[in-house]
Amino acid sequence: MNFDALIIGGGVSGLQCALVLGSAKNKPFAINKKVGIVMHQRTSHLQNALFNNVLGLSPKTLGASILNEGKEQLSTLYPNVLQIEDEKVLSVDSFKEGYKVVTNKNTYSSKVVIIALNYSKPFTIEGLDRFIEPHKKANPEKDRVQLKNTDHFIKKGLYCCGTIAGCRSQFAIAAGSGAAVATDILTLWNNGNHVKIHDKI
Repeated sequence: MNFDALIIGGGVSGLQCALVLGSAKNKPFAINKKVGIVMHQRTSHLQNALFNNVLGLSPKTLGASILNEGKEQLSTLYPNVLQIEDEKVLSVDSFKEGYKVVTNKNTYSSKVVIIALNYSKPFTIEGLDRFIEPHKKANPEKDRVQLKNTDHFIKKGLYCCGTIAGCRSQFAIAAGSGAAVATDILTLWNNGNHVKIHDKI
């Protein structure tokens, strides 16, 4: 299966990235683009989170609820984004004009790949080893990792967002990181003309 953009990771940054990409479905530069997200949420740090300090979320909102509601929001509003369930990515390698992504069940190709996993060790996706470095904004005692990047950009067609991009483990920061990458990709599709997506009353 071929994609124009494939997100790896269904935590807060990955879901936010998918929501913004999905919301551009009617824009001329995005109308025929195929977007997917490998959900793989079991290791998301949201599973055990409780939120009282996030704008727009009711106090005592559970991270596990956000994961479930986020998936439903994505499928309801933007069914054009394919959610790939019950697969774990094993490798990401350069391939023709993009990347070959191999999971435990399938092989995909995508022009753009976004890594949206958490910053915990071990980081086991083959093909990305050379980009791994110590996390710059985490307690050294935690031994966290990130991928080498400049403003979420690793190399042509390869991006990262959230904690694996070097962001602090804070809900609002991770969500913003995912949205930032989505608008960078939309800008790429729009021939370098800057894009932001807003809904209006």
